[in-house]
Amino acid sequence: MRAWGPPFTSVYAYRQDGDTLRLDAQAGRPTVHRTIPVGTGVCGVAAATGLDQHVPDVMKVARSLAWDAETRAELVVIIRRGGVILGQLALASDAPGGFSNAEREAARQVADALAVLL
Repeated sequence: MRAWGPPFTSVYAYRQDGDTLRLDAQAGRPTVHRTIPVGTGVCGVAAATGLDQHVPDVMKVARSLAWDAETRAELVVIIRRGGVILGQLALASDAPGGFSNAEREAARQVADALAVLL
């Protein structure tokens, strides 16, 4: 997904391990968020609610744990098999305004494919 280019600045794959999200893979900028408690930040809220999250402007959302100073938009897509949350794809963009419907759908398709493989 990172190779698709803008708006995909960075892609992070987190595995859900009980009440913690653990970074398993990344493409793009490094992050200090190697673990995230469920319920904390946009990623943690996605894990706690089981719902994908789209934040067009991270500067306007207090719960965001932006990966770096350049990140402006965040998209979190749950990787789920049946009713079990396996993890998530967390996508960062430097472009304000976030991700289009087509880009969100593409991320959903990748997450659904990963759910079959994991």
